This record gives sequence, C-alpha cells and structure tokens, in this order.
Amino acid sequence: MRLFRLLPLYMALALCANAALAETPDITALRDGDMKKLALHEAPQPVSALSFSLGEGAGTGTLAEFKGKYVLLNFWATWCAPCRKEMPTLSALQEEFGGDSFQVVTLATGRNSPAGIAKFFDEAGISNLPHYQDQKQALAREMGILGLPISVLIDPDGMEIARLIGDADWHSDSARDIIRTLTQGM
Repeated sequence: MRLFRLLPLYMALALCANAALAETPDITALRDGDMKKLALHEAPQPVSALSFSLGEGAGTGTLAEFKGKYVLLNFWATWCAPCRKEMPTLSALQEEFGGDSFQVVTLATGRNSPAGIAKFFDEAGISNLPHYQDQKQALAREMGILGLPISVLIDPDGMEIARLIGDADWHSDSARDIIRTLTQGM
C-alpha cells in the first residue's frame, strides 16, 4: 500500500529529471571545423567550487556566480602562443552573444602578472573580457586542465557539458551556431 502512495512522487521526480535533461539542446551536428574538437559529455559533470582572483584588488569569485547562463570558460596564459591566436575570437564571441544568457570567462592560470595580462589584452585589442586569475592553478588542477588553452562549456545549472583542448576559432560559423542554439531558448 505504501508503494502505491509513493508511486506518484517517483513518477513526478522521473518526469522532472527527464525534463531537465531535455533542456540542453543537441549540438552534435553543429560541430564543424575547429569545433569538431569540442568533446561533448554524455552527462553533465560538476565544476570546481574553488575561488579565483577577479583581478587586482577586486577580490575573489567562483564559477557558481555565473549560474543561470551558459559560460565558455577559457584557461589560458600570457606566454601561450595558441592563446594569443585564440583570444580575439573569444572576444568576438563575447561581443556578439555576451549578456544574460551567455558569458565568456577568461581565466589566466599560473604565473601571469596583472600587468602582463593587461599588456596581453591591450596588444590583442581586447577590452571586453575579464582579467581573472588562477595564480596557483588550484582551480585548473581540480578541473583536470593539463595544457593550454582549454575551453570548458558550462550549462546554466553550473555543470560542464563539453570541453575543447587546444585553440579554436570561437567566432566561426560553427561556434556561433552552437552558442546561438544553446542560448536561443533562454
């Protein structure tokens, strides 16, 4: 008898779980060119709760602060040549899609001085991306970042749904189609 009383509860939970899974659009077919390197996870994975520096004198933040929007988290360094090549495309993606439903978050990991980060962005003509830092690489280590650049796609629930190792043209038609598809229902 107790089983019959709990059955509606279990059914409701199952329906809600399936509805949550259905919220992330399938972007598999949109991957072309550099975006073929975007490895989609079978199931969303948790991201680190560790804090990172928001820049000189700005305090610290966490990835949880970006819940409610898709985030493209890019791990990079000032000394990284592929990062220098990729950064303008991340800036263009932020320019086009940045807002309430999407954010590019750049996180300089390792020894990157605030002055070096500012110089890097100035030389690349970038003014719309954050100067966040993971000086001791704690967040990068916890998230399994073994090289640079690496970009992690995070859903509005704060879960990692995909990862791209190496540089990419993040303002290509394929990348823009992926972000547009993910954010259009928000």
